[in-house]
Amino acid sequence: QLQLVESGGGLVQPGGSLRLSCAASGFTFDTYHIGWFRQAPGKEREGVSCISSSGGSTNYAGSVKGRFTISRDNAKNTVYLQMNSLKPEDTAVYYCAVFLRGWWPRGCSETFNYDYWGQGTQVTVSS
Repeated sequence: QLQLVESGGGLVQPGGSLRLSCAASGFTFDTYHIGWFRQAPGKEREGVSCISSSGGSTNYAGSVKGRFTISRDNAKNTVYLQMNSLKPEDTAVYYCAVFLRGWWPRGCSETFNYDYWGQGTQVTVSS
């Protein structure tokens, strides 16, 4: 059974850091691209970052570029999102998902290209 489980969220002050993890099971992890998304209250889910199956290609939303870093360890079936210099507007539930359709990397920020979403992990940036 294919499953993704996010962890690592929490409450952090502005300017702080968090590292999110997305642990995968039930499929051949190193053959799939993975994306991170987030959804703030009252807003649509938006793409944050994505990484190719090998880890050699990455993309970022403009709002997080230079602050967030996506990586993966295929030996551990895990994708990470290192988030630095966090801002209150980064507050959201963060999700990871498997890229299953569409063109890569052009379509990597589109939710409809993904499936097998995790349950999400809450990130709150507040003083």
